[in-house]
Amino acid sequence: MMTTLSGVLEKLRLRKQDNEFQITGDGFASPAGKIYKPEELQIVKTYRFEGDSDPSDNTVLYLIEANDGLMGYSIDAYGAYSNHEEEWYDDFVRRIPVLEREEQEIFP
Repeated sequence: MMTTLSGVLEKLRLRKQDNEFQITGDGFASPAGKIYKPEELQIVKTYRFEGDSDPSDNTVLYLIEANDGLMGYSIDAYGAYSNHEEEWYDDFVRRIPVLEREEQEIFP
């Protein structure tokens, strides 16, 4: 079982699914520059990581699959410590449909 952020990121890297989606004014951009709207994406797994002593270390990784099969992720601190200055980030993520899959389905 993966319990660390670095463990999940390494697993994604090994599977060549380590595409980080970046928020833009138009949607989530893939590393290749393709822009996705919320309805073109699905959150397939949400990982939450809590810091041992500092609440600002609380991080969430959204594992996201695009409608064209691209698998990637977006990382954010959660709660009051969100590290996205773009005010629309939280609203954008809330509009992405969630289809939680078991980890063994994602990383067989």
